[in-house]
Amino acid sequence: MTSWAARFRLRQYVKASLWIVPMTGLVLGALLAELALTVDSTDWPPSGWHYSATTASGVLSAIVGAMVALLGFVVTIGVLVVQQATGTLSPRYMRLWYRDRLQKAVLATFTGTFAFAFSLLRSVESTSVPDLGVTLAGAGVAVSLVLLLIYLNRFTHSLRPVAIAELVARMGLSVFTSGAAVIRGAAPRAADALPSGGPVMRVRTVQGGAIQAFDVRGLVAEAARHDCVLVVTRLIGDFVPPGTVLVEVYGGTSRPDAGRVTGLIALGAERTIEQDPAFALRVLVDIAIRALSPAVNDPTTAVQVINYIEWFLHTVGERHLPGRYVLADKDGAARLVLPGRDWNAYLQLAVCEIRDYGTSSVQICRRLRAMLEGLLEALPPGQHPSVRAEMSLLGQAVEREFKDRDRRSVAQQADSQGIGGVRRPDTVRRSPGSPG
Repeated sequence: MTSWAARFRLRQYVKASLWIVPMTGLVLGALLAELALTVDSTDWPPSGWHYSATTASGVLSAIVGAMVALLGFVVTIGVLVVQQATGTLSPRYMRLWYRDRLQKAVLATFTGTFAFAFSLLRSVESTSVPDLGVTLAGAGVAVSLVLLLIYLNRFTHSLRPVAIAELVARMGLSVFTSGAAVIRGAAPRAADALPSGGPVMRVRTVQGGAIQAFDVRGLVAEAARHDCVLVVTRLIGDFVPPGTVLVEVYGGTSRPDAGRVTGLIALGAERTIEQDPAFALRVLVDIAIRALSPAVNDPTTAVQVINYIEWFLHTVGERHLPGRYVLADKDGAARLVLPGRDWNAYLQLAVCEIRDYGTSSVQICRRLRAMLEGLLEALPPGQHPSVRAEMSLLGQAVEREFKDRDRRSVAQQADSQGIGGVRRPDTVRRSPGSPG
């Protein structure tokens, strides 16, 4: 029986695969051709649908060639997307792009129409013509062209950095708000909720990789089976080398099987977004700092990405994130301890690198200050210390970068557009020692 981790990796492979859905379309196209031939044998098609053998053969041959050409065209677009994403956006975005359903639908329609037309060609004879099949093949071409136009329109617009930023932010927030990030049913508990003493067993990983997901229910059930507490030692998204301790076992009437426990934790080559909304924030930051590199030098794009980072932070900051989650079984006994990201971790991920790479840009400094002041105004007081600490670091960076007093004064102003927006009233309380 395959483990949960193996099934998870298989699902990830299917979601990211660009050949499985088109291959399914190829098979369905051949099967539909056989069905069309069966219907044709019943003399069902109306008289207006009859074709000569020469016309049918020519139409089907043209469709086969057209579908092959269109497949090559879509593949070429895919290659261009890969080049742009890795060159000007973020290589991490490619993991999300591979899952686009429209692209797979277009490829499946092309392969299905190709297989349908090709399968009908063998039945074209001087005395027998698949009239219904030729008509359906023409309809398949029409559907393929419509999908191709939709595909071109979508990717022409969605390849802009701001469109990608919106897409990635929505995906990350969807994971966060759905409860995959904040474990449902989990709550911080007192330390005495866990067994006293050290761990009785340490479960180590056999293979290395990035932690992609946990089977939370499976881990709780495994702990309840052995009447113990499982403490996961590494954060989701961490890369662990072989031999790393992944789980510590506390207490228990028996010891769980190490292979069974590791089979409930999925490792892979890179992070995924399924249980890791911080991965979406990582992609947003990557796009922003790529725009700030000397080779690109496009701070306006970085400002547009910061807009969606601010949106992300406002949603995250409204939740209480304890940094550790303790899950109980149906009887209320603590069974699983998972590490989690707190508010400070999200905020540092969002701000640190953009501040470091963008301090030389007045536009970035002003936009970051506006974002931080907005967080102070909107979020509960418990989140303010981390925000004020980031404002202080931003002020220190501006002091180091802008030696001229007048330029420094301009860079220290909060502007939601970076440059060109209306200056916000200076009503936000600054942390002690932060530059004014």
